Amino acid sequence: MRSFAAHSRPTAGIAGRRHPGVRLALAYCLFALIATVANIASQELSLLFYRGAGDFPAAVAVGTIVGLVVKYVLDKKYIFAFRTIDAGEDARLFVIYTCMGVITTLIFWGFEFAFDRAFQTKVARYFGAVVGLAIGYWLKYQLDKRFVFRRADD
Repeated sequence: MRSFAAHSRPTAGIAGRRHPGVRLALAYCLFALIATVANIASQELSLLFYRGAGDFPAAVAVGTIVGLVVKYVLDKKYIFAFRTIDAGEDARLFVIYTCMGVITTLIFWGFEFAFDRAFQTKVARYFGAVVGLAIGYWLKYQLDKRFVFRRADD
């Protein structure tokens, strides 16, 4: 199966020559952490600006969008070392990336909402979010490697 980005040029990745798997895994974890912090910080900011009906689901949606964009930029450039030809190709790639994230987002939301419902504290809710994001990011890497950031010769 070829991706929309079949004509894209790979760049030098973060993996390097020595211990590429370890460096890649550490970088991926760091970027997942950065996206997680962006997600949760965006949720908190959203809740600072809006309190009312549907404030929690709205905050989760805002955080999800912010985390998605941050993670896409970092993954594309540093994890998969992928360069797109133009903005149109980048947009198509982002759509595929986002589609792969639907399943992982449901996992993340499931954990966050379940912990919120079960424990009804902010700490528990965010703990659930972190657990869900960790599981989701692991699965997302597997999906992105196989279906999104593919080279023409794959």
